[in-house]
Amino acid sequence: MNIRATIQKIFSQEDLNFLLTNRIPRQTATHFMGWFSQIKVGWMRDLSIAVWKLFTDLDLSEAKKSKFDSLHDCFIRELRAGARPIDMHSNIFASPCDAIIGACGHIVNGQVFQAKGFPYTLRDLLGHETDTSQWQDGEYVTLRLTSSMYHRFHAPYDGSMKKVNYISGDTWNVNPIALKRVEKLFCKNERALLSLEIGQAHYPIALVPVAAILVASIRLHGIDTQFHSGWTGEKNFTCDVQFRKGDELGWFQHGSTIIVFAPKGFTLAEKISPGQHIKMGEALMHLPVGKQASSDPETGAAIQYAPQSASQFNTTGTLFS
Repeated sequence: MNIRATIQKIFSQEDLNFLLTNRIPRQTATHFMGWFSQIKVGWMRDLSIAVWKLFTDLDLSEAKKSKFDSLHDCFIRELRAGARPIDMHSNIFASPCDAIIGACGHIVNGQVFQAKGFPYTLRDLLGHETDTSQWQDGEYVTLRLTSSMYHRFHAPYDGSMKKVNYISGDTWNVNPIALKRVEKLFCKNERALLSLEIGQAHYPIALVPVAAILVASIRLHGIDTQFHSGWTGEKNFTCDVQFRKGDELGWFQHGSTIIVFAPKGFTLAEKISPGQHIKMGEALMHLPVGKQASSDPETGAAIQYAPQSASQFNTTGTLFS
């Protein structure tokens, strides 16, 4: 058995995994990783990436560049053109990111699940000032990004981002082991609600990036406010960031989770179930029948991903720094 297999076997032991990734000073570890990952020293970068590969299935073959300035630069790597085809069918709501599907399904009485037997309410997650009735009887999908995955997230459909709600919190690990042990974990962690309106019908969509241990920050294009861990409670910001399906919205500095909430009438795409892997741009949900209007109504075909660069947006802000 090689070193990587041995390490993965050790961390597959749930009690040990939970202890090592949660029963430590989580905020301190997260801030340290944010600082350490941005050190631009060649041998330290190379050693860090080599150690990272021992713990994960890191694949850099799709990366836009082969040399990185730092570990952080590798974390937030861009992909080569064409690496992520976007499903441009007008009835398809695309996945905003690469991920492993977590809990998903129907929203019942404002309640969803983080894992079997572990429910939480939209009100607890999104804050008591948010009108959660707009997603009543809708659908939700939990998208878990591991540390080795592509960390940038994109617009799932044509539309705009109207508001960002920041909610302070902890940085528990969000892996399946923790989700089966910590009640309402997503509601305890630092998070943000990105309020989107998509399509000609202006469907309300919620993208909820959730912080986790070692997630130093989340970057958002088009937001000129710096969100930081010194804040407490909830803070709300209005904006009007226009985007097209597939445009880059921002990125995680490490791995974490995005929870998607869609209103009544949306349905999960085929093969969307817990444990399945999905790539950014692939079908995540179907829009309500007869009310779609998307980017390529003439062909309805998948096109190659062409990322929207940061310079095409007004500003770039930081979440969870």
